[in-house]
Amino acid sequence: FKLLVTVALFAGIQGFTVPTAPLKTTRLSVTSKSLPFLEAPSKLDGTSLVGDYGFDPMGLSDIQADLQYARWAELKHGRICMLAIVGMVTQEYGPFGSGWHLPSPHAGQFSELDPFKAVAAVGFEGNMQIFLAIGVIELINFNKHYGEGTPGDIGWDFLGLLEGKTDEQIRRTMEQEIVHCRLAMIAFTGAAVQTLIFPGEGLLG
Repeated sequence: FKLLVTVALFAGIQGFTVPTAPLKTTRLSVTSKSLPFLEAPSKLDGTSLVGDYGFDPMGLSDIQADLQYARWAELKHGRICMLAIVGMVTQEYGPFGSGWHLPSPHAGQFSELDPFKAVAAVGFEGNMQIFLAIGVIELINFNKHYGEGTPGDIGWDFLGLLEGKTDEQIRRTMEQEIVHCRLAMIAFTGAAVQTLIFPGEGLLG
């Protein structure tokens, strides 16, 4: 009987004890390379993507399911902006400030300096050539946007910039490209905004 009472009391006491919570494993915090006083975003560990400096103040990497696709988009927009900003500056100033313009059968077709007015000045034929060229490149490389391939690799290296380079040198070259892409996107945005605010004035003042 005493044994029975003891077991019953022990069981009652157990009912009032707080259960121990299971231990949770958390990801070790990684410091952002660009902002050392902040923690890097969870998907940006600094090793997976070339040019990853842990900078994502808007949290775009959290809502983007596939960072490979996002890198493809970043590279394509960056390459277009590199061509655009070099074209804008060259067309306006050229060598020694003379300005370079493509020859055309129509007066003023390729000499319009305002990028917003240039779309209409180029005309239907010129714009269609641009859209067809972009469309062909997109169709050829569409399936590469999803998968294990290298973002931005469309199989073009006619200048042989990567020939004979080690993996480390290739990674360094890719990092230089993405940095220049980002700079060009900022530069083109600034040039476009400046054109809207101060129409008719030169880009470089």
